[in-house]
Amino acid sequence: MSFRAPVSDHGFILNNVVGYDEVTRTERFSEATEDLTAAILTEAGRLCDDVLAPLQRKGDEDPARLENGIVRTPEGFAEGYRAIAEGGWVGVSADPTHGGMGLPMALTTAVNEMMSGACLSIQLNPLMTQGQIEALEHHASDEIKALYLPKLISGQWCGTMNLTEPQAGSDVGALSTKAEPKGDGTYAVTGQKIYISWGDNDFSENVCHLVLARLPGAPAGTKGISLFLVPKRLPDENGAAGAANSLEVVSLEHKLGLHGSPTAVMQYDGATGWLIGEEQGGMAAMFTMMNNARLGVGVQGIGAGEGAYQKALAHALDRKQGRSLIENGTGTIIDHADVRRMLATMRAELFAARSIALACAVATDMSRATGEADWSARAAFLTPIVKAFGTDAGIKVSEIGVQVHGGMGVIEETGAAQFSRDVRVTAIYEGTNGIQSMDLVGRKLMDGGEAASALIDEMQSYAESVRGTRPKMAELVWTATETLREGMEWMVSQTDMNARFAGGVPFLKAFARVLGAYYHLRAAVAETAEGGEGARVKLARFYIYRLLPEHEALLVHAKSGADDLFALGVEDFAVS
Repeated sequence: MSFRAPVSDHGFILNNVVGYDEVTRTERFSEATEDLTAAILTEAGRLCDDVLAPLQRKGDEDPARLENGIVRTPEGFAEGYRAIAEGGWVGVSADPTHGGMGLPMALTTAVNEMMSGACLSIQLNPLMTQGQIEALEHHASDEIKALYLPKLISGQWCGTMNLTEPQAGSDVGALSTKAEPKGDGTYAVTGQKIYISWGDNDFSENVCHLVLARLPGAPAGTKGISLFLVPKRLPDENGAAGAANSLEVVSLEHKLGLHGSPTAVMQYDGATGWLIGEEQGGMAAMFTMMNNARLGVGVQGIGAGEGAYQKALAHALDRKQGRSLIENGTGTIIDHADVRRMLATMRAELFAARSIALACAVATDMSRATGEADWSARAAFLTPIVKAFGTDAGIKVSEIGVQVHGGMGVIEETGAAQFSRDVRVTAIYEGTNGIQSMDLVGRKLMDGGEAASALIDEMQSYAESVRGTRPKMAELVWTATETLREGMEWMVSQTDMNARFAGGVPFLKAFARVLGAYYHLRAAVAETAEGGEGARVKLARFYIYRLLPEHEALLVHAKSGADDLFALGVEDFAVS
């Protein structure tokens, strides 16, 4: 069975689970009708199935490479990228003023996830460009917007982000790249950046780098950082990609996975750049791109998990091993209870993560369409959850996929292990999942838990309202929201941030567990209203009965504080 984009699942979630109808009722997104949404998802699914999915193995077996200073991409990637660009998929949510479709972020999120399931290595390229488009839309001058945005949106040019340096990883404030005014409105940017996804390619006319650097006399730390747009080729008088800029790809990293995606070490030697946003406002401008990318990376995890699930399911339906203990079975390993457990876990986790991601995108769209602070707070609160839970789910599901394959799972020819290798980095880049949890229990609870409480109230109210339809499931979800509220209130009460950070990861996982149950419940109720008890009801029952109880243990962990962690001295970690 080859990859098939989960078009119907996205359509069902948008229409029945996450409130997409509220988005389409706004003036801004009124053109995103049900018919148009279905057409967009169907066409994107066709691109994923027919064009991108065949590139998955090619990118792994024929990695991107650096030859005489030129990045060579895997066979077929140029054609795959052109199909993405010519289809307008880079600019689904971009401003129509500069050639974008202006459609909801919910649609971009669905499309990005399906592309990630088809071929994660190539999908990472337009994701980076989409983040740059959003940063320029919010922070660039009108002249920069007019020159760069049409070319980025059309896919004629590609975009990257350059944050990390050898001595400055998550501690961005330690960067040493400098930018010096040249007296003509441009700046000379000098320094080295590492881990630059799609730092170069051999199929786009230009690659535009957003680079964090420090101006002369700027204060130390993140407050002194500015953001610069530094293109590979300088625009000529007609706006076309002209002379080469003073930058180069020094090397490409040899990675665990994502072999088709070149991860570059970039060197800037007085390269010409343009300031984006205000001086020393670089972090604010870059976070516009990073927040976009964190949602995108979350769905990369979900997409890779979907690919792994489909491959595992195909194997389970084909592999004959052992004696079936059920009547009228298939005669293959899907008859075995443990294999059935693994496949159900994979599917249930993916539905939960997909729903949370689309809910975050819907909140983003509502914030943009209405300007209401509550929607903005909802989107901000959900972003670290999407990023961490989505990528954790992708890693978990991909690992289970290897297990379903048994011994063949570690044989590279099957392609099962590639999903696990490719997705692993998603829990690390765009802010590690540990940093996402710190953001959740730190910045995102600085409102005293108002955004979290609003979400808990919504879940609890809904569970209460459907007790007559799905009583047992509704009761379990309602009870879980009460336990979650207690955990959230404990977090808010902690003035010692170390105590919060010590429990950040389990708290984030617990919140995601309950959210996942809520969305499964909504799916079950929607299917019940349609007059049946099909796969969605059965999957919701599996998730709520078997996986939701994990939230209680996670919250016990989350509320344990930091004392026992720091009771372990450095010497106690030594190997004796």
